[in-house]
Amino acid sequence: MSTPEPVSSGHTWWGVLVLALSAFIFNTTEFVPVALLSAIGDSLHMKPTDVGLMLTIYAWTVAVASLPLMLLTRNVERRKLLTCLFALFIVSHIVTGVAWNFTVLMVGRIGIAFAHAIFWSISVSLVVRLAPPGNKSRALAMLGMGSSIAMVAGIPLGRVIGETLGWRQTFFVIAGAAAVALLMLRVMLPALPSQQTGSFSSVPVLFRKPMLASLYLLTILVVTAQFTSYTYIEPFIHAVGHESSQRITYILILFGSAGIPAAVCFNRLYPRDPAQFLQVAVVAVCVCLLVLFPAALSIVTLSVHTLVWGGAIVSFGLAMQAWVLKLAPEAADLAVSIYSGLYNVGIGAGALLGNHIANGFGVSWVGSFGGVVGGLGAAVCWLALRMYARAHPSAH
Repeated sequence: MSTPEPVSSGHTWWGVLVLALSAFIFNTTEFVPVALLSAIGDSLHMKPTDVGLMLTIYAWTVAVASLPLMLLTRNVERRKLLTCLFALFIVSHIVTGVAWNFTVLMVGRIGIAFAHAIFWSISVSLVVRLAPPGNKSRALAMLGMGSSIAMVAGIPLGRVIGETLGWRQTFFVIAGAAAVALLMLRVMLPALPSQQTGSFSSVPVLFRKPMLASLYLLTILVVTAQFTSYTYIEPFIHAVGHESSQRITYILILFGSAGIPAAVCFNRLYPRDPAQFLQVAVVAVCVCLLVLFPAALSIVTLSVHTLVWGGAIVSFGLAMQAWVLKLAPEAADLAVSIYSGLYNVGIGAGALLGNHIANGFGVSWVGSFGGVVGGLGAAVCWLALRMYARAHPSAH
């Protein structure tokens, strides 16, 4: 097999930037329904908490599809693969935008979920591969920043478009943004032959790594805890804080804006002590969920709380991606694909659990229940890192 030509330095950071833009678009479309639950519910004659189940269906589709689709496409040249998945992404958004009932809406969302499953299976290893030597943490931070800016600008902007022009226009605008990103990918990305994807036979090997298996369990617990609350943040703030629609948009912007300094902190602090960085992030998410209810009683305390909460969950995601790459360098795409799938298991489980809590106990309880699940995650994280430190005394 011929050796691929090295990526030129002129293409390197441009490639990372365009993948960060793509991450912004994918994260915007996954979570923008959080900001549009009421509008979609009114249009389709459904309760907002029931519309929230579309996040569960979307996330679990990604979870189920990530590994099979990654293995199916593991030998496809990466720029060509990105082109195909963006085409599916755009068409599926058009279907979502014209949906006349919940079933058609979910057909479009499932198509988006297939594209999402492939993108997040390959993007993490691609940005690390494109980054100049010694800049892997910086490249991961840029990808994470793209995800964070989706919450800063993408989700609130989607809410503004939805409230002004109708929720359907939000999905049409995202389709247009994806078309622009597709053109940029074609121009700025070099040819990227598939590398270090792993194969189906690698799956049992990955799960035989105790630390990696523990981090996969940690992913499910922490993300379930997070989305038990975050999925229903709009009705929660309405019910508990009695805040206006404008203030809810402000809180969503604040939540996402916290991810930008979190990405900077990751770039500077994670390489010094990866274990401590991850543990602090997990504990911070847990504590934020437990105190969500009292914090929401005042817009001032909710603002401070939201900044810490947003920064903590972004820090968790960045640290987890770096740990997965560190523990499975020989099958990076496969390991990240499993991580992405399990992350979405957590999103779906959290949305489903939050729905049951909101309907059974009241939406004001979603933070408390999420915090309990997060506490289990903090315990798993502490045990996993302790075992890893014993097995690798020189790793620190």
